[in-house]
Amino acid sequence: MTQNKNLQETSTDSNTSTPKQSNRWKAAWENTQIVIIALVLAFVIRAFVAEPRYIPSDSMLPTLETGDRLVVEKISYRFHPPQKGDIIVFEPPVQLQLQGYDHTQAFIKRVIGTSGHVISVVNGTVYLDNQPLEETYIFEEPNYTLLPVKVPEGKLFVMGDNRNNSNDSHVWGFLPETNVIGRAVWRFWPLNRLGNV
Repeated sequence: MTQNKNLQETSTDSNTSTPKQSNRWKAAWENTQIVIIALVLAFVIRAFVAEPRYIPSDSMLPTLETGDRLVVEKISYRFHPPQKGDIIVFEPPVQLQLQGYDHTQAFIKRVIGTSGHVISVVNGTVYLDNQPLEETYIFEEPNYTLLPVKVPEGKLFVMGDNRNNSNDSHVWGFLPETNVIGRAVWRFWPLNRLGNV
């Protein structure tokens, strides 16, 4: 009788432990699902909606400073091409890759001209279709001359706001629209400069 009682007690204990183990596995699986869903959402958002970017140089002074962190949105250019004045992030074109830049390295510049526009730089002034641009956002006037160039179809002419310290279209030519990653819209760091770009 004692032996049977012990067997029954053992059997009862194992039955009560099974639901506990089952609950642990269920909780672990639910947590794993949450992590997987979060990772998938993060990937989708970064790939198709928006992503953070870090400014590594002073080529966009005074608009953007080295160390600024931005949100780059990727949706609007699915509906229309970049517009004059937009600050865009883009993959380096072939001309820059030939200079030694990696194809995964992103650049950030301001769109000065789009398809069909004629750009020139004379006596410290940028001209768009023979009209001087009023550029309150630049660091200083450009100290170089650029003969008139017409922006081809599907291309952009981009320049850094720090005109005399920017590796941009006046150096390497036109940017294919297909290289554009997105538009810089929001600075989230540093906090004292939080706001729209």
